Amino acid sequence: MDFKLVLLAGAGGALGTMARFSLTYLIQSRQVSPFPVATLLINVTGSLLLGFMVQYATDSAAVTAETRIFLTTGFCGGYTTFSTFSYEATKLYQDGDYRRATLYAVLSVVLSLAGTLGGFSLARAALAARRGIM
Repeated sequence: MDFKLVLLAGAGGALGTMARFSLTYLIQSRQVSPFPVATLLINVTGSLLLGFMVQYATDSAAVTAETRIFLTTGFCGGYTTFSTFSYEATKLYQDGDYRRATLYAVLSVVLSLAGTLGGFSLARAALAARRGIM
């Protein structure tokens, strides 16, 4: 493994995370609706950025492997992992693998929601156990 690429991905991820946090804070500090506008905006713009970057890097020799890792895995990965999901599902679809694309999209959404609900349940159980011990 090339440690330089790991550092580039990490640096990009840190910047993406800071951008996500800043944008979320900016939107939520001005928002009155309980609708998660910030998350929706981040998921959509992250998917747009990743789609642009991957396509541009694929079709241009001007983007080095290091820059691609920094921007895609790093920045977009830190900004939103939803962009990676969107790219992978779209790539399967573009490759004509409609069945796998649909399966991946449905399973990703349903299992991620189920995972979140499972995490809620585990946290409640851990808190209940902790309260019972204390």
